[in-house]
Amino acid sequence: MKKIGILFGQERSFPMAFIERINSKNLPGIVAEPVKIDKVIQGESSGYAVIIDRISQDVPFYRAYLKNAALCGTAVINNPFWWSADEKFFNNCLSTKIDVTVPRTVILPSRELPHDTVELSFSNLTYPLNWEAIFSYVGFPAYMKPFAGGGWKNVYRLNSVDDFFEKHAETGQLVMLLQEEIVFEEYYRCYCIGGKHVRIMPYEPRNPHHLRYLANFKPSEKRLQQLTDIVLRINQYLGYDFNTVELAIRDGVPYAIDFCNPAPDADLKSVGPENFEWVVETAASYAIERAQQQTDNKDNLTWGEYIKRSTTGKALY
Repeated sequence: MKKIGILFGQERSFPMAFIERINSKNLPGIVAEPVKIDKVIQGESSGYAVIIDRISQDVPFYRAYLKNAALCGTAVINNPFWWSADEKFFNNCLSTKIDVTVPRTVILPSRELPHDTVELSFSNLTYPLNWEAIFSYVGFPAYMKPFAGGGWKNVYRLNSVDDFFEKHAETGQLVMLLQEEIVFEEYYRCYCIGGKHVRIMPYEPRNPHHLRYLANFKPSEKRLQQLTDIVLRINQYLGYDFNTVELAIRDGVPYAIDFCNPAPDADLKSVGPENFEWVVETAASYAIERAQQQTDNKDNLTWGEYIKRSTTGKALY
């Protein structure tokens, strides 16, 4: 019996629908359920062929559990080792090398010293930073947000240098990105599942949360193909099995704004019935595919082109 598990927190609509969809297919030897953990012993199998991870970014215990499960042959979606290493600034850096347009972006050291450090811990950091060069490169208005955060937490829109210093003083030990504002004509949130299935969704981030998928524009076929190509390129290099990419269109050019979302919003109330149906069916079918391919005592994780090319000596881009 191949068991497909889903690891989740407070959300209910997607996990329950995912489980029900797989079980409704009545496939011989395939069953889905919420992941059940009563012990975690080093080097012992989790009992699952596939696990969909929706919560380990918030629970370190779960991340350690998933790494052990992957070591024992579970196909974990998404790869917990890469997810632990990845962050938004690296994604932007990589995009500059794979012909994906991104806003001008810099990374900033935390305003306050991290725990267990002193000023001498930063002997290699020139301070003050070259603020003039930084502000000239990014420009204003700009956005400041955590380099490894999500969910629109601690995001600031800044209008001036004074505004920057005032808001940066509030960020404590967070490492922040400072990013050019892209004033867009159209905006899209795009699911990518399995590195091959793409759902382009018009999205309006300026609307209240429950209305963001109700946008008043529709992409042409040419635009759909352009966005699909970008989404596939990003996810194939990063190696995410389940991710969303946000793309803003300015002067006809798509800018990748946010594409480090390995546990993306899939709630029925926010994404709407049609998008929800697509993500449930596509995720269920992909999980079944991975379960049927899964072999014990083998690495069943997805590794992106960046890692694969790095380890084989191929040109990275």
